[in-house]
Amino acid sequence: MDSLVIAPPADRLREVAEVLGSWQLDDGPVQLHPGDLGWFSMRGPVATAQALRVWEDGGELVAVGLLDGPDLLRLAVRPDASEDAGLARQMAADITDPAKGVLPAGEVYVEARGLTLLNDALVRHGWRHDEAWTPLRHHLAGAVEVEAVRGSGLQVSEVPHDEHGSWGEVHWSAFTGTEYGALERARIIDWLDTMRHGPLGERVTLLIGRDPAGAAVAVAGVWTAGRGRPGLVEPMGVHADHRGKGYGVDICRAAALRLRELGCSSAAVATESANRGAVDTYVAAGFVAGDEVLDLSRR
Repeated sequence: MDSLVIAPPADRLREVAEVLGSWQLDDGPVQLHPGDLGWFSMRGPVATAQALRVWEDGGELVAVGLLDGPDLLRLAVRPDASEDAGLARQMAADITDPAKGVLPAGEVYVEARGLTLLNDALVRHGWRHDEAWTPLRHHLAGAVEVEAVRGSGLQVSEVPHDEHGSWGEVHWSAFTGTEYGALERARIIDWLDTMRHGPLGERVTLLIGRDPAGAAVAVAGVWTAGRGRPGLVEPMGVHADHRGKGYGVDICRAAALRLRELGCSSAAVATESANRGAVDTYVAAGFVAGDEVLDLSRR
């Protein structure tokens, strides 16, 4: 009988991430990845564990969910259990019922890529299809196009633990477009320090790209699920003042190269289909777009 566990202890984070990593497949959906847990862990290990919802069968994990914000549940299911109709029915019932503690009442969203039975079960509970996402994957068995990493003059390097400020400035600009003041700088440095010194920090490499003048213009985070498994690019961004110069393509190629060096079998990412600029950037960097997938919502 499958059982739901809300917020497992923080000392299980490494275990959950390792099991989740073993579920990543090159020919499978781009579903919840250990890197997603790692990126979330800038909030700290306790907060990360509190955001987890896991389903177990005989003490073994069969599904992992991350409450990525108050209203979004992101999911992965063990590959050999993805076609388990009983598990899909139970998960749909648990997710739909606020009393179970998986999601609150009101307007909420679920990301369940590639989980056809679960999606169908949620639709039967009254959920509807919502935002479209495009999964992309760069297979790394062959040569990654490293020569183009310098096509824009971008110089890419890893970020040491004591130089988070510049990485944070580019990320802040790319995703907020607002002023990066002293308060924001201190906050991001603290978040990145927490993430990299936490239980999942050994999985990440932060990359920063500088233009020919030495200015920080592009960033990426790459996460390994283990050798021979798909890695994840999360996040990737270009400073708002330096777009349109090819830096996004080059930092993506550098990210794929770094994952290959780490022994990953492919580099995976998913982005909103409406963000055509991001999709086109990844494709130009050698990623192949898959079929669109839809979130589900309960409004």
